[in-house]
Amino acid sequence: MLGRLNHVAIAVPDLAAASAVYRDTLGASVTAPQPLPDHGVTVVFIDLGNTKVELLEPLGVDSPIAAFLAKNPAGGMHHVCYEVDDIIVARDRLKATGARVLGDGEPKAGAHGKPVLFLHPKDFQGTLVELEQA
Repeated sequence: MLGRLNHVAIAVPDLAAASAVYRDTLGASVTAPQPLPDHGVTVVFIDLGNTKVELLEPLGVDSPIAAFLAKNPAGGMHHVCYEVDDIIVARDRLKATGARVLGDGEPKAGAHGKPVLFLHPKDFQGTLVELEQA
């Protein structure tokens, strides 16, 4: 069911400062900030060739990233994103095994314009998992 690792997401308290570290210290190419109001975040991506790193900053006070940063003020790894061939088939298979899909269970458009779902971290060894339609 799982395809390749699409990205590792890191929550950051200051997207501009974090972007500068990746760009200026590590020499990475960093995309322009992209607000995603449906997910309550602003993101940038660092393309590593075989995968990406996503830096996330809260967009508004109700952002789920704001709650994460309240517990982890310096930021940290937030989730991993795996590609799946068919997100509906994957969702239904996971639900049939007892895995919990967050939100209303319906895919939303993610940062790449493709459908995404999030899976409860307690069902995946403490890691928030995002699935993205390949």
